[in-house]
Amino acid sequence: MLARANRVVLPADFRAAVRRGRRATTPTAVYYRLPTDPAAPARFGVIVSKAVGNAVKRNRVRRRLRALGRGRVDAGHRGEDVVIRVLPGSAQEHWDSLSADMHKVLDSPVAK
Repeated sequence: MLARANRVVLPADFRAAVRRGRRATTPTAVYYRLPTDPAAPARFGVIVSKAVGNAVKRNRVRRRLRALGRGRVDAGHRGEDVVIRVLPGSAQEHWDSLSADMHKVLDSPVAK
């Protein structure tokens, strides 16, 4: 589980990341990356619509993405807000493909 300091929780923060952040699309999700203070911890937020599946599937995907975000924070990821909009096909994806997508997107540099 992500600590509160590492979660995007306010609607205004979600809006800012989606509107002003850099977008990267994968088969499972759309990632919005908004650079913040380089000394600030990275924050992750997840948006999962009902199109993904029932509540069990939505929560499973949300938990997996938060756990992957926790791994990034523990590895020293800093200085940006990341909002992940989950696409409907992601409920059938395995941990490895979700992880590979996240690492591919977040390991690339973000333009300011």
